[in-house]
Amino acid sequence: MMQTADITTTTPTRPQALAAGLRALVSSETLVRADEPLARRTTFRVGGPADVYVEPASDEDLAAVLSYCAETGESFFVLGRGSNLLVRDGGFRGVVICLAQAHFSRIEVRGDRLHCGAGAKLKRVAVEAKQSGLSGVEFLEGIPGSVGGALRMNAGAMGGATFDAVESLRFMDYHGKIFEKPAREVATEYRSCPMLRDHLALDVVFRCAWASREEIEKRMDAFSKKRWASQPAAPSAGCIFKNPQPLAAGRLVDELGLKGLRVGGAVVSEEHGNYIVNAGGATARNILELIAQVKQRVHSERGIELHPEIEIIGED
Repeated sequence: MMQTADITTTTPTRPQALAAGLRALVSSETLVRADEPLARRTTFRVGGPADVYVEPASDEDLAAVLSYCAETGESFFVLGRGSNLLVRDGGFRGVVICLAQAHFSRIEVRGDRLHCGAGAKLKRVAVEAKQSGLSGVEFLEGIPGSVGGALRMNAGAMGGATFDAVESLRFMDYHGKIFEKPAREVATEYRSCPMLRDHLALDVVFRCAWASREEIEKRMDAFSKKRWASQPAAPSAGCIFKNPQPLAAGRLVDELGLKGLRVGGAVVSEEHGNYIVNAGGATARNILELIAQVKQRVHSERGIELHPEIEIIGED
């Protein structure tokens, strides 16, 4: 009697199938991973996995990923350096795109202008400007993020905002088409660039001015000392709430005695009332519950509605 081999086939999981579909569309230089943990890619150090994580190697590969998501209705999120972000414990169902490869992280000095890819680290931008004797972007040194994220949020520090220094930017729509505009034609708001809610920054030209390296370094050192005197060293996502102008959210939290308030491993920072830190073992659920408690107390005792400055994505 003839025996047949027992052949077992394994059906790919949704993340594996999605990753395979994307790999077929992009070059071999583009990184594609299924079930990628996101906690290690955020400054909060919490959150579940992404179905698929992609690092495009070129504009063309990025366009291919965005076009695929548009055609299939697949959700996607663009991840910078993981600051100003809270990923829920269930992770993100869809594609997380990160512009971390060299093509998107370049920084070039051309006269008194800095040409920077969206994936470039803000600290590197500030340091490169200092070394080249260019002033105007010193405030970026203390923002733990990427150029693209700073543009999307019109991030600011030490009295400066990102678009204050922007001359022009190049960006892509969600179907892969590329555009370029001078900064004067791009509307911005406090901690927001509405256009970049449905477009993706590719690169930017920062407008700088010549100055001595010593002068720039002195200004950056002053900013650094001020920042570390008032901001916690423990893992956080930066300021949690937008300031309800003209008040400061941190001051409200301090006046209400909420510093030190804790839910699990999440704690309102003792150093700065507008920071929540991961004191060890925090979950996204801990952080969200703590945010809700602070909002409720501020609303009930001062009648002020606080709105998150951080972006919250994913599933519980």
